[in-house]
Parts: sequence; structure tokens; C-alpha cells
Amino acid sequence: MYAVEVNNVNVYIEGQHILKDVSLKVPYNTVFVIMGPSGSGKTTLLRVINRLIDLVDGARVEGEVKVLGYNALRADPYELRRNIGMVFQVPNPFPHLTVYENVAIAARINGAAKTKSELYSIVKWALEKAMLWDEVKSRLNDYPHKLSGGQRQRLCLARALAMKPKLLLLDEPTANIDPINARKLEEAIVSLKDEVTILMVTHNPHQAARVADYVAVMYDGRIVELGPANHVFLRSSTEITQKLLRGEL
Repeated sequence: MYAVEVNNVNVYIEGQHILKDVSLKVPYNTVFVIMGPSGSGKTTLLRVINRLIDLVDGARVEGEVKVLGYNALRADPYELRRNIGMVFQVPNPFPHLTVYENVAIAARINGAAKTKSELYSIVKWALEKAMLWDEVKSRLNDYPHKLSGGQRQRLCLARALAMKPKLLLLDEPTANIDPINARKLEEAIVSLKDEVTILMVTHNPHQAARVADYVAVMYDGRIVELGPANHVFLRSSTEITQKLLRGEL
């Protein structure tokens, strides 16, 4: 059993062929990283997995996608997403909610807490897992605009975790934050894999090397290399991967 199985998936958007015969398997409780240059189809693949592709005008998906045992392309997308947390490239906490409420609302919506004490415990746990608790425990009633960009991104990670998801999708989560916060986010990602399966997109091979158990390399809508991270980084078999590792793509 795998957390995610993608078999021969093709995606067309307004006549353009975006994903081309993509297949991969994501084992449970691992960090699986999809890396490649901009425009290679990485984010589109995430959107297929959580059915956000449904919101893209003119999109058509062919192939088979299994997510957490669901036939993802036929399942109720709302039911599917109850088990999937998502952190986007640009930090997007709810500006009208406090730090505490940003995390608590996810636990409430997903029914993860039944009492106030349970809710507080989940919020604290999620902020700790996002390595943010020590920085905000005396500021839980502040609003997100008072946090740094990196803190806001870790708040978004905490919000996703408060859903108690089985699968966590990360779309270039450190692309718009400073190096210190990026490293804290990477540490959080590695520490989480015992509790949730993580599928992460990045264009940064150095970051992938720090966090990944498995790596898929995408280029022009195709997966050109796939395997355990140490194999891909130490014994890459394709010129595209080697160029990516040298920073030439």
C-alpha cells in the first residue's frame, strides 16, 4: 500500500499537454520530493492529487490516481481533502484571525477537537511541530501581520497539521522566506514523517538532498528520474538531473 499512486497520468489545459504519462508511488511515512525547474509540471501534479485541478478552467485529466486508498479522480473532492493538508508557496494565513484561531479553525472544521482543552492541546502540538510555539506562545492573540514572512509560513504549516492530515502537500514552501526560517521549516518537515506522509515540490536540489527519502525529477511534464534520494543524488543516470544538480536548469 502506498499513500499516493499515480499511474500514466496526462493533463491537458486548454489544449496544452502539461503532464505526460506521469507515474510514481509515494510510500507512507516518507518525505517524497518532486524537483525540477519552473514550468516542469510539479505544481500541476499536486493539484491533481488534491483535486484542485478541478478549479482550473479547461483542464482534463487522464489516467489513474489513488490517494490514501481513494480513487482520487472519482472521489468526493471535499472528503478527499479532509485527509490532505496543503501549504502553498506564498504564506496565506487568514489575516482576520489571530495566531491561535488560524490554527484552531482547521482543527474545528475537521472535527479533530471536541473540547476547549483538546483544541488548545492540538494548537500547541501543531505550533510545536511547525517549530513556532516558542516564538508565539506569548503572542497567540496577535494577528499574522505582526509575524515575519517565515513565521507566517510556519503558521500555515501548523494550520495544515491541525487538521490531523494523513498526507501533507508542500508546494515550494520555502521559496519566499528567509534562509533561517527555511531551515526551521526543513527541520520540521523531517521530524514530521513519522506522523504524516509528505509530498513536497521544490526547485532547489540542495533542499531536496537535506529532507528527501525519495526523489522524482520532472522536466517538461515528464518524470525523467525516480528513486531513493541517495541514489538520485549520488548516481544520477540522466543528463537533466545532472544539470539540475549543477544549477544549470
